[in-house]
Amino acid sequence: MRTATLRDFRVPAYVQQAGPPAATAPVDEEPPDGYTPTQRDLPVINRGDTVQVTVAPEETAPRPATEGLGPLYAVGDVHGYLDELLAALQAQGLVDADGTWSAGNARVWFLGDFTDRGPDGIGVIELVMRLSAEAAAAGGYCKALMGNHELLLLGAKRFGDTPIDSGAGTATFQAAWLLNGGQKTDMERLEDHHLQWMSRLDAIVEEDGHLLLHSDTTAYLDYGDSIEAVNDTVHSILTRNDADECWDLFRKFTKRFAFRDEGASAARELLGVYGGRRVVHGHSPIPYLLGESGSEDGSPDSGPQIDGPHVYADGLAVALDGGVTMAGKLLVSGLPLAD
Repeated sequence: MRTATLRDFRVPAYVQQAGPPAATAPVDEEPPDGYTPTQRDLPVINRGDTVQVTVAPEETAPRPATEGLGPLYAVGDVHGYLDELLAALQAQGLVDADGTWSAGNARVWFLGDFTDRGPDGIGVIELVMRLSAEAAAAGGYCKALMGNHELLLLGAKRFGDTPIDSGAGTATFQAAWLLNGGQKTDMERLEDHHLQWMSRLDAIVEEDGHLLLHSDTTAYLDYGDSIEAVNDTVHSILTRNDADECWDLFRKFTKRFAFRDEGASAARELLGVYGGRRVVHGHSPIPYLLGESGSEDGSPDSGPQIDGPHVYADGLAVALDGGVTMAGKLLVSGLPLAD
């Protein structure tokens, strides 16, 4: 029987910024169209002075194979929490005690945001890259989608302090990366093969009736009317290497909460265009979707208690960011979910 794991939680540390702070949209409102992520809108987590929070293990039944393929799993935002990721993958039988692929022909999709806020984003990327090769050799696959933090790290590396007209004043990728949890150790360890891997990630995919994407936004519609068109457009933007164009892509991928409250119609719109029966996303931590972000006093009982994925929007949307950066849970979930 799996033992409960521990999560580290602390009040986000202030990150120094240049110039006056930009206005930040409240976490319980959809950012306006002109929203520019030049200041933190979610916690930035750094190690040290932590409070240990015990999170109960998630019990998930084995998933049946589909049409000769192995069972399907999705992984929420990791944000550099390599140890928690390995524990969650092992609990689902996807890797062994050594972190080696042990799931045969299973299929695993990571929903993006591998770096920033946590201690070892590059370690997470290297693990996913290695598991991709091991899974393919075993007859399965382990794949990944583009998150807004991949775009942020790519931009910080490529463009640094290059001024960008953000629509709300001058911004830089470097400043936005630091404000949103950029870890200098990740930047120091970032190599060309990491950058190439990130830049080739798809933004959206459909598997077994699940429309998998990172951000809970309809901004994907701005980039094409098919899955193939969206992915081609995103790849073309990154290939052109234009700072303003990449910033606009990053800005749109930071939007969130499209499916919350009266958002079932937004989910239907995406599903109607791209196919699938249910949207599965990361990006917005479940505690924020529930309006239960916890207090900032660091008390152990103030953190969010996340047991598993959050199904909402009339059953049309599934959120998989359990809020590992805020004492929540790093979610690895089999699909489909039991209704």
